[in-house]
Amino acid sequence: MPDARRVGGRPYRRGMDMKLELVAVPVTDVDRAKEFYVERVGFVLDHDHTVSDEIRFVQLTPPGSACSIAIGKGLTEIVPGGLDNLQMVVADADAIRAELVGRGVEASEVDEQPWGRFVHFSDPDGNRWSLQELPAWSAGAGGDGVDPGA
Repeated sequence: MPDARRVGGRPYRRGMDMKLELVAVPVTDVDRAKEFYVERVGFVLDHDHTVSDEIRFVQLTPPGSACSIAIGKGLTEIVPGGLDNLQMVVADADAIRAELVGRGVEASEVDEQPWGRFVHFSDPDGNRWSLQELPAWSAGAGGDGVDPGA
């Protein structure tokens, strides 16, 4: 039986791709945040464009990610530091922690959980990030998706 729902005035197509491509991260000092994300965390600077006196758009992409972040001026009404759990998946929590600490980022110890291993850090404004190493059994890590301990 076809799905009769409509989205935006058009018929909904089951299986249609929806890809998250950009997340605005609120910051107080654009240059300080840009330096932190590029020089310390290792994001790629895609572009830095001043549109007007009220709008500056800086797009940064984590290595290997299809989703970028935008920092700047006039991009969001969220209070700087207001994002409290941006999450990325990494291959090795110990290695990423060592790399971040080596670049001067205050990163947590590795937090072991049944659903993964996590490293946490915050940007200069207090926006909080979690980096997750998926457990070997996770489908996202190549496993069958069944937790052997469940």
